Amino acid sequence: MAEYFEHFSILEIDYTFYRLLFESKGSPSSNYHVLKSYRQYMKKEDLVNLKAPQMVIARKLRRGSAFVENESYLNADIFTKQFYQPAVEILGPCLNGIIFEQEYHVKNDRVPISKLSLDLDEFFEKIPKDTRYHIELRTEAYWVTPVFDVLKKHGVGLVFSHWTWLPPLRKQLAKVRAEFFNAGNQVVIRLMTPLQMSYEESYAKAFPFDKLIPGMLAPEMIEDTARIVNEAIKDRVQVNLIINNRAGGNAPLIAQMIAERLHSEKQQEFF
Repeated sequence: MAEYFEHFSILEIDYTFYRLLFESKGSPSSNYHVLKSYRQYMKKEDLVNLKAPQMVIARKLRRGSAFVENESYLNADIFTKQFYQPAVEILGPCLNGIIFEQEYHVKNDRVPISKLSLDLDEFFEKIPKDTRYHIELRTEAYWVTPVFDVLKKHGVGLVFSHWTWLPPLRKQLAKVRAEFFNAGNQVVIRLMTPLQMSYEESYAKAFPFDKLIPGMLAPEMIEDTARIVNEAIKDRVQVNLIINNRAGGNAPLIAQMIAERLHSEKQQEFF
């Protein structure tokens, strides 16, 4: 942790997606102890984005080889008592954001937009008010005005995600008309996988993650990311850029490409 923050200002922690911080009976989970251990090696200026548990954001959960309905879906009480409160207690000012990642819904399993909007509205109305919430909707059909209106109402940021079944980042930006919803004036961009490429395939291509893979990294991803960053800067919105090795082979090298693209644009503006 200490070495990581010598080079980067923010860390996304994903393991909290798989388990709550408090068990149902109120005892700390293994994730609680791991997160508390992390905090011991962080300075007050080190920032963390946490994944909210799938227990509260996934409509269905994997159980063995099948997916079953999640009885705790959008349960505000579970989120508040078994995740939010202990997360704030452990991380304090180092907690920069909470990301709700909703899984992709196939066409025959999608909920009506009116119901999704209502459910999200009720959930964000019940949980503690906070300017650090962001949601990643991995189903393009949900990127519509009624849902956007709910997110804007509660100041919940919409994550721009370069991921398998989502449209290109430029199309995502166009869908929201270059508007950023988060009440804390932040935006999260996550570069996860190449478009139309599964987790398994992208992992196999990128492994062992020590170089960029020819033909895997889309130049448009770099261009589109730079475009979102520039739009955010114009609106005085802070950008949290999270890059996965699977997006092209090696995350630090992808970050370097984006930085060079932004630097090039600044030089062009100067001259």
